[in-house]
Amino acid sequence: MPYRVGIIGCGRPWKSDGATGFGMSHWHAEGYKASPDAEIAALADINLDNARSFQEQHGGDNLYADYQEMLAKASLDIVSICTWPHLHAEMVIAAAEAGVKAVHCEKPMAPTFGEAMRMVEVCEAHGVQLTFNHQRRFGPQFRAARDLLHSGAIGQLQRLEGVCPNLCDWGTHWFDMLFFYNDETPVDWLIGQIDMRNGSSVFGVPHEGQGLSYFHYQNGVLGLMITGHGAEGMYGNKLIGSDGTIEVKTSREDPLRMWAKGDSEPRAIELDTGRSDLTWVQDGVLDLVDALKHSREPELAGRRALRATELIYATYESSRRRARIDFPLDIEDSPLQAMLMQGTGD
Repeated sequence: MPYRVGIIGCGRPWKSDGATGFGMSHWHAEGYKASPDAEIAALADINLDNARSFQEQHGGDNLYADYQEMLAKASLDIVSICTWPHLHAEMVIAAAEAGVKAVHCEKPMAPTFGEAMRMVEVCEAHGVQLTFNHQRRFGPQFRAARDLLHSGAIGQLQRLEGVCPNLCDWGTHWFDMLFFYNDETPVDWLIGQIDMRNGSSVFGVPHEGQGLSYFHYQNGVLGLMITGHGAEGMYGNKLIGSDGTIEVKTSREDPLRMWAKGDSEPRAIELDTGRSDLTWVQDGVLDLVDALKHSREPELAGRRALRATELIYATYESSRRRARIDFPLDIEDSPLQAMLMQGTGD
């Protein structure tokens, strides 16, 4: 019997009439439809018109305006949560307590670090497989960069860098990818600073206008994240080694370059870039279903997402304390939101 899947937050497809986001639920659905071990059984959305439209495209026998009712009645094995971040924790925890086998949730994890930790803790306590959609782990340029690093192409890894618009909505991907390159090695300290000038709000979560995060992995590798002002159009990663550098970009044009020892110019690495980062979402769903079937850890495991999230909130906390943060991070709130409420975030 295939796993019965329920989707919370159907939404509209990206760039379609009435769309308020990227329509990630539709890409989750493509993953489940591609798996021989899963079937979409139920849909929940406070706007039943969205659910009906989703049903026409992807199936799903039963529609619910209340996700709690769906969890109680639909006998689900897997739940995908594709809502705004402030709803993630309550929905993940409700699904785990309802007895599902796996939960797959959109990123960022949550608006506070305490909520992020509780999602992982509750799912572990109930034996529920928890994953978050850090889909770039399935991108060809990112995997090729890690393979080049492991092959010794740039010698001993010394530093990892990321550049993107913000620490939370975008940075969660880059923090996660830096762990991906560095074999999931934990971080033991971080020092950072943020400035709220020209800040923004994405899906209801406030973001800094500019940020800097500098951190140290337990294996001696250093990490650097630069966000916001001055980083426009420079989104990407660098892997810096003793004998060269690998540069990874999000664009399809020239997505991977390397400077190895003796190179006078950067060398483009040929890749198959025919698939987009949205189709990598499908890969993540296929992986989580297979992981559930074979009782292995999925690539997008919740504990991995929590480590990336810890770096986000540690950067905020470093800015609040004006001090280096030693891990594990010992806070529950969002220091950024707290500083904004106190009028000290600028």
